[in-house]
Amino acid sequence: MTSEKDDRDYLVSKDRYAEFGVDTEKALKILDTVALSIHCWQGDDVRGFEQNPSGLENSGLHVSGGFPGKPRTIDELRRDLQAAYALIPGHHRLNLHAIYADTNGRSIERNALEPSHFRSWVEWAKHENLKIDFNATCFGHPLAESGFTLSHPDKTVRKFWIEHVKCSRKIAASIGRELQSPCIHNLWIPDGCRDIPADRWKSRVLLKNALDDIFSVEHSLSQIKDALESKLFGIGSESFVVGSHEFYLGYALTAGKMICLDLGHFHPTESVADKISAILQYTNEMLIHVSRGIRWDSDHVVIFDDGVRSLAEEIVGGPGLDRVHLALDYFDGTMNRVGAWVLGARAVLKAVLSALLLPRDRMLEAENAGDNFLKLALREESKSLPFAAVWDRHCRKHGVPPGDRWIQDIAAYEKRVLAERA
Repeated sequence: MTSEKDDRDYLVSKDRYAEFGVDTEKALKILDTVALSIHCWQGDDVRGFEQNPSGLENSGLHVSGGFPGKPRTIDELRRDLQAAYALIPGHHRLNLHAIYADTNGRSIERNALEPSHFRSWVEWAKHENLKIDFNATCFGHPLAESGFTLSHPDKTVRKFWIEHVKCSRKIAASIGRELQSPCIHNLWIPDGCRDIPADRWKSRVLLKNALDDIFSVEHSLSQIKDALESKLFGIGSESFVVGSHEFYLGYALTAGKMICLDLGHFHPTESVADKISAILQYTNEMLIHVSRGIRWDSDHVVIFDDGVRSLAEEIVGGPGLDRVHLALDYFDGTMNRVGAWVLGARAVLKAVLSALLLPRDRMLEAENAGDNFLKLALREESKSLPFAAVWDRHCRKHGVPPGDRWIQDIAAYEKRVLAERA
């Protein structure tokens, strides 16, 4: 419920921003159009619901922590997702991995997955008014233990993974058709070497041929959009990653696919934000996985820091939010997992709002006039404007707790639901 004080605080904030030439109402309307793709795998430490799970060993992934209350079933995961969505302002999406198939207790190999194994997810999404994105799961499997999947030197192993990705794309297209919204299918593979390889060329030839085979099966762009996700290095691939940024960028541009940039998949001093305006000169859309790397690709929970703010500023001030798809990608088992979802999602939305509230027109005027002092001064002074009141307005508009009030809801859910599971 909005109080007179809330309205008064917002009006003061609105007037203060107007003095800088910023329309807060316009910014809030644009923010309403932002749909984050919320990743299901934060909810259960990337375990999934396969009947014979292999774990993440030798897969280039690692989740630390053992916070109590992890969901044990699909229904429990969905309940946790509902709790998270209820505290995130706006209308958002769900991002699924193939290992979250609902097989009714049957053991189904990944290269035999069908759209029917995700029917319950589609029905749940309809009930919750959500759209869905999808990912092939090329890790956590005996045939991935060597560290190679689509570029595996063994043709039989390579064929298995090609079939799995084809199945995943078929599932994604079915989801997109059913929910009447293109399902983004993102592909990341762990392929690479711990130490210096003797032959990089062969691995990349095999990967390129595998991708050509996968994408020879065409689906309507109204149902599926494909993205390729690179990485600098991973656990077990410290010396060589087959699907590097350069490899996937070249493939994506020539094959008409989206490139996916993960904030944690580059050198710590490299600016992912800077890449957006360069890549979108040559392609229509891109996917961003918003994560937080500390020293390496550590998949820490996203916070409202300089990295995510710079990302939002480049998107808002450049190609715009209609050409860049935003998805969360982190996993932390050391804390309340539902709270981690909400914390990260709200941080990204705050970053977008912060970018929308920059006095951009005045900054551009200063830059065009060669007044670099004024340009920098406007940016600096805008940091002191009453941002919180505008953010709280957005939260109240969507019926979610403003400020820090959502934290007590997380604590209550932990006591009421998560503690019972432990």
